[in-house]
Amino acid sequence: MAEAARRRRGQLNGGDGLFDRELDHLPQEARWREWMNRVEAAIFAAAEPVSRDTLSRIVGKNCNLDLIVDDIREELRGRPYDLVAVAGGWKHLTRPAYADAIRVAVGADERTMDLSQSEVLVLMCIAYFQPITRAELSAFFGKEVSRDLIGTLRGCGFISSGPRSPTPGAPYTYVTTDAFLVHFGFNTLRDLPDMEALEDAGLLSKEKLLANEFAAAAGVVGDEDG
Repeated sequence: MAEAARRRRGQLNGGDGLFDRELDHLPQEARWREWMNRVEAAIFAAAEPVSRDTLSRIVGKNCNLDLIVDDIREELRGRPYDLVAVAGGWKHLTRPAYADAIRVAVGADERTMDLSQSEVLVLMCIAYFQPITRAELSAFFGKEVSRDLIGTLRGCGFISSGPRSPTPGAPYTYVTTDAFLVHFGFNTLRDLPDMEALEDAGLLSKEKLLANEFAAAAGVVGDEDG
């Protein structure tokens, strides 16, 4: 009867009323191992990156998650996959060295593997200058950025609509998504290559983008991939 009552209370508390986070009955080494196993299992089972807040629900209150992750990663040395910080959480990702083997074995998502040069450049600009409108992107390239191109990036899951711009007509802006961060292995947008250095050197700015200086320097003219 008492056991049944405890189970009912656990169900009323979201199903975790009987879940022992602290593991005080275990020796310190065994407790740490169990926390490592829980964290790795939760990340392995999840389709999306698992946040710190989520993982904190399955380990002790004073458990250092960063040290747990470090220990897991140390044990994964030499394995074809790693535990990577992406999109504000952690996720198991295969190592780049095995990309060709994976493509041969199971194929690849053509939507994300066959972006044209123009699509890659537009995606790069959105990543660096978001939120940004299609008109601003067109000003950068000196030619119209088509709705079809934007649709392709949307279809890949790399961009979505952002807040409306304060410019006349209040057009929608575009921003990158968590899927973009995951696909390219970034934890946050601040991990974009040399962003701070380029900004500090005055080589990366939305003002120069709109003045078409970058496009001229990059030779982006004419046809789709000219």
